[in-house]
Amino acid sequence: MGFFTDAYDLFCISLVTKLLGRIYYHDFGDDKPGSLPPNVSAAVNGVAFCGTLAGQLFFGWLGDKMGRKKVYGMTLMLMVICSIASGLSFSSKPTAVMATLCFFRFWLGFGIGGDYPLSATIMSEYANKKTRGAFIAAVFAMQGFGILTGGMVACIVSAAFKSKYPAPTYEVDPLGSTVPEADYVWRIILMFGSIPALMTYYWRMKMPETARYTALVAKNAKQAAADMSKVLQVELETDQEKKSETRKNEFGLFSRQFLHRHGLHLLGTTSTWFLLDIAFYSQNLFQKDIFSAIGWIPPAKTMNAIQEVFKISRAQTLIALCSTVPGYWFTVFFIDRIGRFAIQLMGFFFMTVFMFALAIPYHHWTQKENRIGFVIIYALTFFFANFGPNATTFVVPAEIFPARLRSTCHGISAASGKAGAIIGAFGFLYAAQSQDSTKTDKGYPPGIGVKNSLIVLGVVNCLGMLFTFLVPESNGKSLEEMSRENEGEDEEVVEMDHVSAHENRTVPV
Repeated sequence: MGFFTDAYDLFCISLVTKLLGRIYYHDFGDDKPGSLPPNVSAAVNGVAFCGTLAGQLFFGWLGDKMGRKKVYGMTLMLMVICSIASGLSFSSKPTAVMATLCFFRFWLGFGIGGDYPLSATIMSEYANKKTRGAFIAAVFAMQGFGILTGGMVACIVSAAFKSKYPAPTYEVDPLGSTVPEADYVWRIILMFGSIPALMTYYWRMKMPETARYTALVAKNAKQAAADMSKVLQVELETDQEKKSETRKNEFGLFSRQFLHRHGLHLLGTTSTWFLLDIAFYSQNLFQKDIFSAIGWIPPAKTMNAIQEVFKISRAQTLIALCSTVPGYWFTVFFIDRIGRFAIQLMGFFFMTVFMFALAIPYHHWTQKENRIGFVIIYALTFFFANFGPNATTFVVPAEIFPARLRSTCHGISAASGKAGAIIGAFGFLYAAQSQDSTKTDKGYPPGIGVKNSLIVLGVVNCLGMLFTFLVPESNGKSLEEMSRENEGEDEEVVEMDHVSAHENRTVPV
């Protein structure tokens, strides 16, 4: 439910940005409806990503220091408070509304950021090795349902307001097309995200700390056994005399030993997540063009404000239903059968192929009769992102690092991904503008064009395929086997045997 809420909160903003433009940035006498200026649009859409990046690093580190459970409740309360507050951005001035909205969206993102490393780590530490991949991927797959629910809530709210407050289209009456009540629509959509988060709070607080954290990091084997007895509903005994981990294995994140053992793994998880998110989040660029091209969204001036929200949210719901959700659940089904490595490599390969298939004959796809083919290839690209690296980059960092650094390393990998998301969502928003300055979107400078942007994204996916070779396969192995946490124990046993044998020879009779 945490991940469901994360996705809802992160993606619902894209449904209402057009409405915010109409309400707060209407130009009298303009033949087109008001829209957010480029810098405001970037801030409103991107500030939550910046918060998420910071939250992933901070809460990832805190989860290893204080324990998973304590930090898990904090992130949820932050999400609830900021979801409600972001819908209460009141003022008569557009700048004040946008500033308060951005402020609370940043802290909302900060809370969401904490959910990434903690959800993955908790799930990996509770699951058994046979079905661990499917369980962690299922947590991530809730993102698909979050996006779907965002679209459905926006559809229901906008349809209700549309029937209660009918309005003419923009070209008939520019001022009357945005009714005053439209200001409630975006607020209700944003605030709804607090409901599933609140519903989850009780169960998060009832959940015991993971046994692996209690035993391996907090060094309390007795408490770990008691917690697991409660979860598994069986009696477990522990030998308190036995040390759970040797001092030898307690190297830190910045130690030479970590670099030697896990340096390439961390490079692999951070680089693949970074490269994937550049491609994944740049899809927002082409969505409005595709929706308009196939007639899902008519020209803005032929609709009133609330009608536009309904059409945009309906389109997003259909995309989520047909492409996003199935891809996630394919991963859940296959991840423990064919392994993480194969799914990630295959996903990057098909994303590369489809990006180049869109880019090289780009002029061909812009012809009206070929638009359906464009939409099919576009949908397949994102099916293979979800049945591919979008899910595996979330799963693998929770499995391959030692328990005391697991949450931190997952946070670093996820933050690297969010840096890629910021580049994908905003760098390409500018890059994909036409090279002809007369054809750019209002307020944007000329870019390299959509065709060249797609070629760059194809190269990015190809790099992702190469960096996948740095990531080890964790399928069917225990977490301790992957992180080599018990290696020191075996060495110590051998050493102790050697010492005692030596002593036996030298002790005088």
